[in-house]
Amino acid sequence: MAELVYDSNGRLLFTKAMKEEYTLLVPQMLPIHFAMVVRILRSAGYRTEMLNTFHRGIVDEGLKYVHNDTCYPALLVIGQLIDAVKHGGYDPHKVALVITQTGGGCRASNYIHLLRKALEKADMAFIPVISVNLSGLEKNPGFQLTLPIIVKAIFCMMYGDLIMNVSNQVRPYETESGATDRMVDACTDHLIQEMDQGKGLSWKSMLTNFDYIIRQFSTIPVTGEEKPRVGVVGEIYVKFSPLGNNSLEDFLLAEGVEPVVPGLIDFIIFKFHNRDVDVDLYGGRRIKKKAVRLAMSFMKKCQKAMIEALNKSGRFRAPNTFDDLHRLIQGYLGDGNKMGEGWLLTAEMLELIHSGTPNIVCTQPFGCLPNHIVGKGMIRKLKDDYPFSNIVAIDYDPGATRINQENRIKLMLANAKGLAKQAAQPDADPLSPSEPQLV
Repeated sequence: MAELVYDSNGRLLFTKAMKEEYTLLVPQMLPIHFAMVVRILRSAGYRTEMLNTFHRGIVDEGLKYVHNDTCYPALLVIGQLIDAVKHGGYDPHKVALVITQTGGGCRASNYIHLLRKALEKADMAFIPVISVNLSGLEKNPGFQLTLPIIVKAIFCMMYGDLIMNVSNQVRPYETESGATDRMVDACTDHLIQEMDQGKGLSWKSMLTNFDYIIRQFSTIPVTGEEKPRVGVVGEIYVKFSPLGNNSLEDFLLAEGVEPVVPGLIDFIIFKFHNRDVDVDLYGGRRIKKKAVRLAMSFMKKCQKAMIEALNKSGRFRAPNTFDDLHRLIQGYLGDGNKMGEGWLLTAEMLELIHSGTPNIVCTQPFGCLPNHIVGKGMIRKLKDDYPFSNIVAIDYDPGATRINQENRIKLMLANAKGLAKQAAQPDADPLSPSEPQLV
């Protein structure tokens, strides 16, 4: 068994010896994106497992070891990790827990400390916790985000966004049940195999893979019907995680609508943009500003290439660029509003409204104050400016019942279908339907 080593501050380190013996447990947030990143870590020599567990016991474990005033995403992430150690069949002395840190003011940067306290309370303080961050918050001798891993992860974020985008546009209309999910698996297998062979990591190959993904999903037979579209926004964890939002996308599909979920790349660019803005608002080193802008420029270039590939297809709708979202938010929120999802959340709602998806579910987790301000707090302003918008805020917390959440969404969907019929009238003004009934 690997020897336990601590740093000068008493933090348990993940050592090089542990890399040979330990399994890294990763909580799930984005099923497609994270599945690819886990496989990248495996290729780099780390034994890695993504947790796909989904049951009430996770919430109960979180409530047992995390204060009930803590935000719901923290409770779920920590609960899922501890549930896996206790009930997942792993040797607790041969696992390490992986968690991300953004380095910002959001509680997400403090999950790692809450997790360590929970492990102490559960008499499992011997389990190392690994921080995945680009801010230099914590380092471990046995885990390093090398340049090849970072580059592959960036490519996977782009590929994941594209696959999520096109699969959401195909799945509601597939003539053969499960065809879209099988194509998701086939495309991710193809991309990871390329990376394992050292391919698919150049600009040219990325463009080729964009076209490949779009071409593959275009081959799936679909019906000719057109379903109402419903956007999903909110705090990043409950927006993307089936565990966090009670499988919201599956519910929307069952209700006969097409889910529209803005991708992850905007959030990543947003975080770099905040570092850029910090220098202007609060001062700082100009070299940091230049480095941040260089990274941001590359990601914007990748995003633009993905959008161009979608537009070129003639089959799939493309999202707007990050710069488009930044322009949309002008007059609503300033750049200084950047805790959590900040102004980006409101910008995503504006993008959906402007792109023909005025029906929106805003996922609101308990304990996330920034999200309530830029999410639920901005809905009235958006409805004043866009009377045809149809937005409902859904609360997610340990005590919220799934049936109540789904009933509120059903009310919004009934209103969406009514608005769609009204907009179809020959004399209807599509830009000015009457005020939605649901407030």
